[in-house]
This record gives sequence, structure tokens and C-alpha cells, in this order.
Amino acid sequence: MQLFLTLLAVPIVRVLSSPAAFSIKFQGPFAAEAGGVHNIRISYEHDVDGEISMHYGSCDAVVTTDCHHHVGTTHVGRHPLAKRHKETSADQRPTRFVWLPPQDTPDSGCLHAFSEGRLVGRSEPIRIARRKSRRQTIPIAEIADAEGPWFDGVAHLKAKEPGTAFVSQAKSKSIGIIGGGMSGLMTSLLLDSVGIHGWTILEASQRVGGRVHTSYLNGTTPDQYQYQEMGPMRFPVSITYPDTNETLQIQDMRLVFQLANHMNALNNHDPTYAVNFIPWIQASANQPVSTPKRRPDGTIPGAAEVKADPSLANNVTASYSNATAVEAAETAYNNWIDLNKERMAEFGRNVFKAHKESVDRGLFDFSEAGYMRYVMHNTWNITDEADGLADVEPSWPYETIYFSATTWRTIDQGLSRLPHSFEPHVLDKTMFGVSVSEMSWDEEAKKMTVGYRPGSPFALTTSKMSFDYTVVAVPFTKVRLWRLPSFSSLLTRAINTFNYEQSCKVALHYASRFWEHLAHPIFGGCGSVNIPGIGNVCFPSYKINSSMPGVILASYQSGVPARSLGAMTEEEHVAYVQRAMVETLGPLAESEYTGNYDRICWELNEFQAGAWAEPSLAQQPLYLPAFFRTEMNTVFIGEHTSYTHAWIFSALESAVRGTTQLLLDMGLVDEAKNVTDTWMARWISV
Repeated sequence: MQLFLTLLAVPIVRVLSSPAAFSIKFQGPFAAEAGGVHNIRISYEHDVDGEISMHYGSCDAVVTTDCHHHVGTTHVGRHPLAKRHKETSADQRPTRFVWLPPQDTPDSGCLHAFSEGRLVGRSEPIRIARRKSRRQTIPIAEIADAEGPWFDGVAHLKAKEPGTAFVSQAKSKSIGIIGGGMSGLMTSLLLDSVGIHGWTILEASQRVGGRVHTSYLNGTTPDQYQYQEMGPMRFPVSITYPDTNETLQIQDMRLVFQLANHMNALNNHDPTYAVNFIPWIQASANQPVSTPKRRPDGTIPGAAEVKADPSLANNVTASYSNATAVEAAETAYNNWIDLNKERMAEFGRNVFKAHKESVDRGLFDFSEAGYMRYVMHNTWNITDEADGLADVEPSWPYETIYFSATTWRTIDQGLSRLPHSFEPHVLDKTMFGVSVSEMSWDEEAKKMTVGYRPGSPFALTTSKMSFDYTVVAVPFTKVRLWRLPSFSSLLTRAINTFNYEQSCKVALHYASRFWEHLAHPIFGGCGSVNIPGIGNVCFPSYKINSSMPGVILASYQSGVPARSLGAMTEEEHVAYVQRAMVETLGPLAESEYTGNYDRICWELNEFQAGAWAEPSLAQQPLYLPAFFRTEMNTVFIGEHTSYTHAWIFSALESAVRGTTQLLLDMGLVDEAKNVTDTWMARWISV
């Protein structure tokens, strides 16, 4: 029998019940929003058994047909169908329900409870609000569609099977969080914050943090400041325009700073787990420049030298087949993107709205090369010369805004301090070394079983754990090799085909920070060199001019060249990079090198198999809605499911969305609102 029963089968009994005789008392809400989503809370003044239905309408209504709309129907107490509520309440009488007032809900009225057609409860009059303007505190109802600006909780609930979202579920449900990276950690924090503690993190590696990975070289500790970031490195904060002195804040990154403040307070400001921010030097005067020119001593010139002497720049002009056509193609593309100051400000203020606008403008339909070829009708050759045919990324320019930042921050003693701050709260509920290989859905029990091989990978059987809900916070590069239940076609295609980028990083340890004492001293900054496969070279922004050993991120290369680097042996790769440092910085790079290093090519990492998500054309707008649907009590999160990619913010934002989604699936609307109001509405107007 379906949970929602037609009211036409219920005899109409027009009996006016007095409030004193009501068996059900409404505890709230006392105000609601048309087009929103709310929790109805009730208490039972007397035993109620059998079918109950809730309706909204005139406060004079005494039968269901007097009411404006039906909220939902279920069975409670000793009725045989009430056993589904056993986890919610011992007497099988749930006290919380979900209400989605339609847009045409009358401005005033009452909620009514009927049992077998008899009025058994009526609320106080409820004020129905109409949306007139955006507000800083956002009800879930205002969080818009799947293409932006954000997750639509109302549409999510309306899409569920009739009745399945009416009765709120117990907070004691078991939740498996697969993956202990930043999105998985954030999910555990959000669940705890609303009183849900029955979660377990399953992590394949032996640490939390995922791709947040600070390498502390030479066996040092964070407070010895001999480290480099092998994953994310920094956070763009703002853009200041020197001509007007205007400053544009990059709002989305504030989620990271809010999290750090929250964790510091949660850890009682214990310095062992402190997360403190320091300036990150993105550019410095003497950082190396990508040019074939060399100083008289054979080293690579710095930015200030090239600015003072343009002859040191790379003045070799490519021999284009048609330089005029190449320039015209580049100009046409830039005009189409139209990334003027105001458009950049929109990205800074609200990346979700900017995403929606970018979808509407067709920026996800063409890469730069695609636009030049198929819209401007340039030849393949001109297109290749202007951009490169390997470019299949959509023209979604959020990173252009990020890398236009003039103010940056990083975390003192390394970004790994951020996941480290979670450890007091998650280590006793995290299973390490659990490399999931399968998921299977029990339709009757409504549970997901997760399988893994704790012993030999050759074992034919797996160990298993079952959960009421699962949150998958693992890159699709790994999930696509699992045995999975029959998810929808759209989600399955996303898992199997979502594109990821490769990157390789090599960090080298030196006995001193000699680069700060060269004839052209280098104090922080990320420069680049024209040595093949080296890419960016980043110097530490911490402990400037100190007399301690130091670490250079001597090579940061992504894209196609990184795949060639990944094929090198570790020794070959590190030696290649060290020789490049001698060429870049001079003979001191040879004499000061200690032999200590770290090297990570993320595509080859057994737990990640990729550096970050890099969806190809149309993948993002096509697949994003699939991540906003819960299938088989499973929610997918991670930076690959976000509007942006490759940033810690992206992982955190996905966890806020995923947890909100999970709470709505459980009917815990008040908790879902608490999450969005706390973690999104404080700093961004959606």
C-alpha cells in the first residue's frame, strides 16, 4: 500500500472538534514561505492510531475538502503500517513532518491533522511570506536550480516518490562516509553539528586529507618550516585594481577561512591543532621568467630584470602561417568571453550565479579552440596556432578570476594543518586502509552494503559493512573501477567518463635558503622557466630571510607534459629537476642540495589517480544535476561534483550541498536550513 492514500476514499465527516479535544498539538512552524520547505512539529495529547493526514487551509476548516492543499498522509501508533516509524519513535508516532507550501498558498491559514477523516488537531494561524527580495539568511527554498546558483532543496524533495519525504527520519541512521579527504571530513563536521553522530569514515590510505598533502622533508615537524605543498597551496582573497584602488573580494574562498575559525574554536584554540593564515607571495621581483635568454653566468633572469631590460624577454616571435588571422582569432574569442571588470566582480561576488550566466551564454558549449574553429570558422591550422587543438576544456573562466588575485593567503606550517585539525573529532570513527571495491543496494531493507578487501588483493571475498545512507567522497577515477549498483544512466556516465587532469610536483630540500642571498635574491613567488617539463617554480612564502634549511617546489607541471614526466622513474625525474635548479639558480643549488625530496605525480597516486577534475566540453552542465539527486540513499560529493574544481573551497562547498541534500532526504528540514544558513548564507547572497 502506498504511503500517500487518496482522500477520496475517506468518508467526509463534518464534525467540529473543540481545541481541548484535539489529540494532536502543533508545535510549529508559526510562519512559512510559499514555495519553501519546512518541518512541521507536533505532539500527541492522546494516543492516536491509524491513518493521519495533514492539510493546510482556512482556520475554520473541519473536513479535508475545506482545505487548500494536502500536506501528506501516513499511519501511526498500533496500525500495521506504522512499523516503518519504529526508528523515529518508540510508540511509532513520529513528531516531525515535511511541508512544501505551494506558491499559491493563501497568506493566512492553519495546519490541520485528520485521523480517518476526523479533525484531531489544528495549528495556530500561520503567516505565509512571499519572496520579495534576496536576504542574507537563505531558506533552502531560495537555493536555485542545478545549473546555478545552487542546489534546489524544494525541487529535490518534489522529485521524490510521493510520501517518501513526508515523515522525518531518526537522527540515529547509520551513514558511511567513503573517503577522508576535505569533503568527507567536512561532511562529518556538518552531521555532528546537527546532532547526527552515527557516521563512519572509510579511508583507503593511512591518513586524512586526500589531495591536501604537505610534505615535511628531512624528517622534520611542521614547526621546523621545511616543507612544501604537494597538493593545493594557496587561497586567492581579493583583487585590487591599481587605477581605481577598488578591491574585489573573492567571496567563495571565505568558506575556507570560516572553517579554520570554526575548527580553532572547536579545538579550544589548542596550538597543536591551530589553523592560522599567513600571506602567500604569488609573485616576487626576482622570480625566474620563462625565456631562452640567460645571464652571463648562465642562470635564468628574474622578473625585475626582464622588466628593466626587455631584450631579456622571450622576443622570439612564432612563425605563424598567418599572424593576422591568429591575432584576429584570439581577439574574437576574448570579445566573446567579455571578461570585463564588472563580469569579474560577478564571479567574485557569487560564483554560483556566474556559473548560471556562463551556462546561459554558452561558455560550456565551446572550448577556446572550439569557438575559433566552429564559430569563427578558422582553419584547423590557425586554430591550432592560436590555442592548440588539445584544448577541450569549456570556456568557464573562474580560474582567470582566481589567478587575477592580488592578495593571497596560505596556512602557516602547511595546508595539512587543516585536515589535521579534524583528527581529534574523527580518528576514533575512521577506518584506515579500507579500499572500497564494491557497493550493493538492498531494495527491501533500503540499505547500501560496502565491500572491501582488508587482506590480500587476491582474496575472492570481501569484508562488508551496511549503512542506511552513504556519502561517496572519492574521485570518480577510483569509483569507476568499483562494482556498483544500477545507478541512473546519467550518473553512471558521469562516473565512467568524467575527465581529470594530471600534475606532477617535485619538492627539493636544501641546507640553506640560499636563493634569498643571491645577487638577485628571491623572496617567495611562483615563477616559470622555459626548461621542458619544469613548469612553475615556487619559493616558500614563510620564514623569509631566516637562517634555516629550506624547500623549493622546484617543478609544478600539469597537463600533457605531466604524463611524460610520470613515465620517468622517480630518480630520473628528481635528478632532471635538480639539474634544472642548478641552471636556474646557479652552482649553489648543487652544493646546498641535501638529497632529500618528495615527488608526486597525482595520476599515478594509488588513492587519487588524478590531480583534480577537469570536465571536458558539456560534461559539467550535463552531469551536475546527477550529483544533486540521491540514488539508493547515496550522495556523491567532492571537488568533481562542484561548480568549481581543483580548490579546497570546491570540496567544502560540495560537502555543504551533499549534507543539505542528505538531511532533506531524511526529512530534517530544520537541520538542512541550519547548515545552509551557517555555512553559505553568512558570506554569499545566493
